[in-house]
Amino acid sequence: MNEYSSKLLERAVQELSHLPGIGKRTALRLALYLLHEDPPVTQKLADALVKMRNEIHFCRRCYNISDTDICEICSNPKRDENTLCVVADTRDVLAVENTAQFNGLYHVLGGIINPMEGVGPGDLHITPLIERINKEDVKEIILALPATVEGDTTGFYLFKLLSSFDITITTIARGVAVGNELEYTDEVTLGRSILNRLPFDYKKS
Repeated sequence: MNEYSSKLLERAVQELSHLPGIGKRTALRLALYLLHEDPPVTQKLADALVKMRNEIHFCRRCYNISDTDICEICSNPKRDENTLCVVADTRDVLAVENTAQFNGLYHVLGGIINPMEGVGPGDLHITPLIERINKEDVKEIILALPATVEGDTTGFYLFKLLSSFDITITTIARGVAVGNELEYTDEVTLGRSILNRLPFDYKKS
């Protein structure tokens, strides 16, 4: 038995329920909300989503999401270009930025090494990271990766790869609980972890 009186409503609910953290009930509530709003409100939302999907860029320097070829962080002359914070994805950039404790640049790997899911070093933006170190005046690399087995594996791989360069390699202090993703860590804890970063210790990875 079909619980919807409208196929169009049912399709909207199905599509909304594909979003992370959105179940069928929440999807139905959102769909009904949009249905009862003035048409321009729904159209504005739809236009914003389509425009974002079709026109958004990935910064060709750091691989963060951007509206232009070079993101606002990379193009900001007030940022410290000697320090690179290496993170797994864009959500981690947002998390670190929200702490207001870091003024360097970023490099987004696009994930972490996870053999169980078929993600190896070649699937990440590691080669561009090496190229940046060779071309730019990088003096410190901060490994701000998830406090998980996969995050530690990625950190160890990068440490071994980067240890031949004349740069300091540090990692955020473990005020971040083991098993936590950066995006779910509160801003104060993450900020302190950035400020109190430690030399990377490969023996603990």
